[in-house]
Amino acid sequence: MSITVTFVDPRGKSIAAAAEPGDNLLRVGQAAGLPLEGTCEGQMACSTCHVIVAAEWFERLPAASEEEEDMLDFAAGARRTSRLSCQIELTADLDGLTVSVPSESNDLRKM
Repeated sequence: MSITVTFVDPRGKSIAAAAEPGDNLLRVGQAAGLPLEGTCEGQMACSTCHVIVAAEWFERLPAASEEEEDMLDFAAGARRTSRLSCQIELTADLDGLTVSVPSESNDLRKM
């Protein structure tokens, strides 16, 4: 079963990406060319994979851990619906998920 995730890039362009249940949102976004650096490779030691979850989807996600909340304190442009994409495992229930990459995002892998 394929899951569709819509990313809104820092310039406001929507990019649809296909994923499978169990995929990690960070890896799906990176494969779609989004500026999600993921410096710590999903170890929750940075906030370079920060995304803003669309309000209608935010409550559908499992709650963020205390460690994730602490890292979000360092994320540029963080909002109430901010999450670290490395901590979101995709499930069939998340088909149609929409997240935005903040305009403050900067992927140093592409420089």
